[in-house]
Amino acid sequence: MDLPTNYKPFNIIEVKFKGSRKDFYINHEHAYLEMGDLVVVETTTGGYDIGHVSLTGELVRMQIKKKHQKLDDITRKVIRRATPADVDKWKAAKDMEWETMHKARTLALNLGLSMKISDVDYQGDKTKATFYYTAEGRVDFRELIKKMAENFRIRIEMRQIGMRQEASRLGGLGSCGRELCCSTWLTDFKTVSTSAARYQNLSLNTLKLAGQCGKLKCCLNYELDTYMDALKDIPDDVDRLETVIGMARLQKTDIFRKLMWFSYPNQENWIPLDISRVKEIQKLNKEGIKPEDLKDEAAELEPVQATKILDYENVVGQDSITRLDERQNNKKKKKRNNKSRPKQDDAGVALTPSSPVAKPARPAANNQRREQKSGPQNPNQRREQNAAANSQKREQNPAAPQADNNQKREQNTAAPQTDNNQKKEQNAAVHAANRQKREQNTAAPQTDNNQKREQNAAVHAANRQKREQNADAQAEGGESGNKKAQGSRHFRRNKNNNKPKPNAE
Repeated sequence: MDLPTNYKPFNIIEVKFKGSRKDFYINHEHAYLEMGDLVVVETTTGGYDIGHVSLTGELVRMQIKKKHQKLDDITRKVIRRATPADVDKWKAAKDMEWETMHKARTLALNLGLSMKISDVDYQGDKTKATFYYTAEGRVDFRELIKKMAENFRIRIEMRQIGMRQEASRLGGLGSCGRELCCSTWLTDFKTVSTSAARYQNLSLNTLKLAGQCGKLKCCLNYELDTYMDALKDIPDDVDRLETVIGMARLQKTDIFRKLMWFSYPNQENWIPLDISRVKEIQKLNKEGIKPEDLKDEAAELEPVQATKILDYENVVGQDSITRLDERQNNKKKKKRNNKSRPKQDDAGVALTPSSPVAKPARPAANNQRREQKSGPQNPNQRREQNAAANSQKREQNPAAPQADNNQKREQNTAAPQTDNNQKKEQNAAVHAANRQKREQNTAAPQTDNNQKREQNAAVHAANRQKREQNADAQAEGGESGNKKAQGSRHFRRNKNNNKPKPNAE
């Protein structure tokens, strides 16, 4: 579709970040951007962030009106399209979120804070992280911020969110089997009360009515307006109707078919009545008039048509849990049926023991081949044939086996004798070598011992001379040593400086 010549494209785009967070930015350079492109945008606290383009063009103008924002309030701009370096840095920041969240949880537990940190969102430039937490009341987390700043070395922002916002950020699957509405398209979280379940005639079971966030499901409000419109025609305060037979109590109300079921006490049958007739009986009861029986005024119900089973439904049989067992049972039944069936001839007549039928004669050539292959069926005849064949073989080759056996015997007798002689010679040579080694070993220690004894005798003689010289020296220096000892009695050694010190007498 061609645009007018004087048309100017809307220069504001919508960018989506982690956890369904969206915001509007000005495309001041009028760069061509499509949905899903990664762009680098400005932030309010400095630095930059990276997100995906979610909307462009006139649809953004409609979203701005829906969120009741003004065009003048949108001041942040798109810096550029994300480069590969920006994308690598952004992915590295996202990989740190899981570990950072668990470390922050341990710090909160150590400080004893009653809060649950559910998610962490890193900025694209890895300079700031936003921690989302849930708590029942206000939490003093000033000490926690100090410890997290020391551990992570980044700017930290704490945001308290509700249970529904937590479920929308984390995502998941609902009881319907689809992804949660709050994490896909739902942006406005309206209050849901139990009256919405009462108007829709739902059982007040908290396990069925509550979602993953622990609150009532948001989908209870989807059809509430339709039920409220249908309830306008249904009369109020019609718990019972008075008749001549007795009091009939209300059991059930079908809003869309506009029927109300009543029953008498001690009776199991329910009587359907149109809403118009119920209003008439209610007016009669106020005037003091009682109808005879409600069964005479029961509404005619249309017969319930059986649902048509389509051809493409459960064709393969994969919906059945016991489909494999059924196949095995069917095979067994087929085998049993084949065994129990009587055999039939070519004309289709069943064969019984009382009416045997002659089998067709086989050709003579086939019988001869079988006799050649298998031989006669009598075992005695087979033995005689085998014995005759063996005797013929022996007569044909009577001398060959004997000559072969004689040669083998001569070879077997000569080979061991030569082997034994060789082994005996080898053993004799080994014994002679061992004998020489023993003689050498016995002679060597004797010569070594004699040398050692002579050396020890020379050492003892030298030591004896030294002792005698020392004794003479001590005898000569005895007198001079006594004089020195007398002069040194008046002095003692100091432990600190090891100098002589006179005794104080």
